[in-house]
Amino acid sequence: MTTTAPVTSGTSSRPTARRALTVAAAVLAPLFLWALTVPLAGVELTALPGGEPRAVGPVAVAVAGLVFGLAAWALLAVLERTVRRPGRVWTVVAFSVLVLSLAGPVTSGAEPAAVLVLAGMHVLVGAVLILGLGRSSRS
Repeated sequence: MTTTAPVTSGTSSRPTARRALTVAAAVLAPLFLWALTVPLAGVELTALPGGEPRAVGPVAVAVAGLVFGLAAWALLAVLERTVRRPGRVWTVVAFSVLVLSLAGPVTSGAEPAAVLVLAGMHVLVGAVLILGLGRSSRS
């Protein structure tokens, strides 16, 4: 008796492509906001790592979006292997991290315009990741 393996439609790369695009969007969305507000509107963005004021430039914005995007993807991948409802758990964790991340800009002591822009960047990255990665989950 001969058996044949079932033919799969190659859908395993589809979530990977969607997730990669989501991470790319998480890098580009805050960069777009940075470009509108810093060079065009003249808002001065500064962060206080270690108590020293530092300008927040496009590289820092892109790297932060990339790091958090990849970390979010990695967490989702782990949850998909370990919990029953990974999408739901991931969304709750991601939303909690987003809310906690807003403490940075809000408590920074920066000018109000800078606080709004920095918080906006956090919300953009969080929203892109929550919507993009959350919907790609195998729940």
